[in-house]
Amino acid sequence: MLRHSTLLPVAASAALLLSGCQSTPSLQDGPLGTWADDPMRNAPPITRGLDAAGLSTLLGAELAGQRGDYRYASQGYLEAAKRYREPALAERATFAARFGNEASLIEASALRWRELAPQAEAPNRLLAAFSLQRGDWLDSLEQRLDIVEAGGHGDVTAFAEVAVAEEAPLRLIAQQLQEHLARPNAEQLPHHSDVLLGTALIEATLGDTTLAQRRLDQVEVLDPESAALWLVKARLALEVEDYPTAQRSAQQGLELAPDDVRFILLLAQAEIRLNNISAAEIQTDALLASHGGNQDLRLSLAQLYLEEGHPEPAQRLLQPLIGQPEVPNLAYYLLGAITQTQGDIDNALLYYRQVSEGNEFLPARSAAAQMLIEEDRLLDARAFLRIERMRFDNYFSELVMLEVQLLDDMNQPADANALLDREISRTPDDASLLYMRAMRRWEAGDITGMEQDLRQILRTDPNNAEALNALGYTLADLNLPGRLQEAFALIERAYEADPDNPAVLDSMGWVYFRMGQPEEALPWLESAYSQLPDQEVAAHLAEVLKALGRDEEARRLILQIMQRTSQHPLIDELLERYPELSPELSP
Repeated sequence: MLRHSTLLPVAASAALLLSGCQSTPSLQDGPLGTWADDPMRNAPPITRGLDAAGLSTLLGAELAGQRGDYRYASQGYLEAAKRYREPALAERATFAARFGNEASLIEASALRWRELAPQAEAPNRLLAAFSLQRGDWLDSLEQRLDIVEAGGHGDVTAFAEVAVAEEAPLRLIAQQLQEHLARPNAEQLPHHSDVLLGTALIEATLGDTTLAQRRLDQVEVLDPESAALWLVKARLALEVEDYPTAQRSAQQGLELAPDDVRFILLLAQAEIRLNNISAAEIQTDALLASHGGNQDLRLSLAQLYLEEGHPEPAQRLLQPLIGQPEVPNLAYYLLGAITQTQGDIDNALLYYRQVSEGNEFLPARSAAAQMLIEEDRLLDARAFLRIERMRFDNYFSELVMLEVQLLDDMNQPADANALLDREISRTPDDASLLYMRAMRRWEAGDITGMEQDLRQILRTDPNNAEALNALGYTLADLNLPGRLQEAFALIERAYEADPDNPAVLDSMGWVYFRMGQPEEALPWLESAYSQLPDQEVAAHLAEVLKALGRDEEARRLILQIMQRTSQHPLIDELLERYPELSPELSP
């Protein structure tokens, strides 16, 4: 799979940042978190008799742990756990690996621990966190539902909040949750309401508001004092434009969790939607006072007013921050946006330019340049970006790519190409610019030019996974005579450099398929799709399933993609070649 280098506008989301402080421990304390003291102290003792080899292995592990070599200790315990099938050994291996911050060993030990003790909650929590870290949403949810099935708390609502914020494959997640809820014993489980809430949140985001409301009604009967219930109720009410209900739900939630800023923001949003701007300002001022003038809360409220089309109260909230020793970048960015809406272009430009290095840097430059272009000041916009490249050398490549995108948006590809060629001639080893030009050449059908740029990257950085994968995938996808082995070697090197990248996994599966080995291709593509369920990976996986005679599975996969998005040209192209894979032909 080719991964294009894009420069997306970043909407500042301080509300989400603030909501992070409400996360549950299982999401905050990921598998790579540090421990305050030696976890081995609480690990279960070894009580079984051992043969000579087993004793040697465990003595070596114990001694390694005592001298701080936790990797060796974990490997020893894991080896013993595989040999003796004792959950306590796998648990001890996991403790050692976690204390040593060994990601691969933590996962391997936790997998063995779960295998030996299927009802244990701790290994499922670790594995769920690992899956979430690498973007395998469905596997992470499966681990959480396993915890729920065993009577534990799977933190499904917290998971759903992250999934919504991160634009996860929500329809597939909803399907998995709905299948769990349809099981005969689901409502008897201790934390059934948490699963209902998480499902309602996903369904509401997908627009299934009626179904989501039914879930919430069930939770209100089961657990009316749940703050999470009122949070989801308020969000759903806003979604369906029932602003009085949103207001009441946010107030109810705030009474249950007075320090949860998410309720504050929801309440303010409901007041604004009810056009109670004065009341909203009085309330938000009081809330700010009760929270000690919390800077993040002030920024979030200002952003909320601005998004709802009320720049004046947003500006009043931000003014106290100006003149402080350290003004947040977001404050300057929002003031630039506010001043821009007021038509004061030059002052807006000054605010945008005061955004220093950080998350808001590129969005501020993008907004400023776009603002100048909208005022028919293209030359000023380009001069501004050129000056910013000189001021901020760390952002040189990104600012060039931003200008290229702006020129493309104005339908001036010749000027965009000229800019890119000029800057590459000045910095011939700039991998980011070379990769961008390579992708543009690929889109224009200039495969030779694309290969030249990617080879130039690899001359200075032989292990650049992105360039290795792009070149290998292109050679495999074009099925160029005599070059499949070369493609395989390139993708293999990309995998060695970046083994967890789903684009590389997709490429590996695709090159195996091109070499006539669909059985070898299948696990690579299944792994890629579990992490990156987009239409390109789905098209590759469906074609491999077709080659293996598993047409019905291919149809179900294609149906999933077609349900998730109305635009799926790669799936359409696949169906032109294999019309028998149309989901309409499913029995």
